[in-house]
Amino acid sequence: MIRRDFILKTVLGTGAVMLPDWSIAKNNNDLPNVLLIGDSISLGYTPLVVGMLYGKVNIHRPLNSGKAYLNCEGTTKGVEMMDEWLGDKKWDVIHFNFGLHDLKHVDPETGRNSNKPTDPQQADINAYEKNLTEIVKKLKKTGAKLIFATTTSFPDRPGGPLRRADQTAKYNEVALRIMKKNKIEVNDLNALTLPRLSELQPPSNVHFTPEGSLLMAAQVADKIKKAL
Repeated sequence: MIRRDFILKTVLGTGAVMLPDWSIAKNNNDLPNVLLIGDSISLGYTPLVVGMLYGKVNIHRPLNSGKAYLNCEGTTKGVEMMDEWLGDKKWDVIHFNFGLHDLKHVDPETGRNSNKPTDPQQADINAYEKNLTEIVKKLKKTGAKLIFATTTSFPDRPGGPLRRADQTAKYNEVALRIMKKNKIEVNDLNALTLPRLSELQPPSNVHFTPEGSLLMAAQVADKIKKAL
């Protein structure tokens, strides 16, 4: 069985969204370098993309102190950490997404997740536009082919911090306007998954089942291959 099939069976069979250390792509100097930046939705499909493109590209994403894949969260963190995430490596393709964390509500004093509608969003629509514009400027300076993935939808007021379902379209509208202005390729994962949310997401959840992650991974891998 080839490595790709093993990775797919491992994830689909266990429901895991993370794999052991060996699943993190090892650098091959003869292959193109691809950087994935995103939230927990992308954590679900990253190991699958590694498997699908194994031996064809070097797939990277920021790592935490424990050397596991990092949740890059929202644009506020993106602006702060982007230079560190980019490092000094020459990137051929950068596939990125921000939105799901920006639209959630947080306690203004502690910055912790909140279920109160009176508490602000982590980055309101104006802050999101400003932050994402700054992030795009940083990414364009790398000379890499850029691909932006739209923020995926979810049921209204799912478990966890307060998120309203109507915000996805509003944040995606802003993001798509920025991408159009900068002539950046869009990977519309929202359009891909929206018609099948009831079967691809657990109840009252923003995350996806292994089948949902597999569906997105295939489209991410395809976009990357076409960009190279």
